[in-house]
Amino acid sequence: MHVVKDVGQAETHATEPLVPEPSPFVVELAIGKIKSQKSPGNEEIPTELFKAGCGTICGEIHKLITYIWKKEKLPEGWK
Repeated sequence: MHVVKDVGQAETHATEPLVPEPSPFVVELAIGKIKSQKSPGNEEIPTELFKAGCGTICGEIHKLITYIWKKEKLPEGWK
């Protein structure tokens, strides 16, 4: 039996992330749950446009979210 005396000695071997990356389906569900009639944010894109165009843009939004997820860092403009 191997006893670890110092927490710094412990190694972590994660084979899978603790939280899986979002699937295209999850992104589509999240867009569908956005409340309508909300004022647009800094990007000036109305909520209704996201919802109406989801069939066309959900794939691109998913690619963006996946890219950010893998880098584990938000773009500076989003902070």
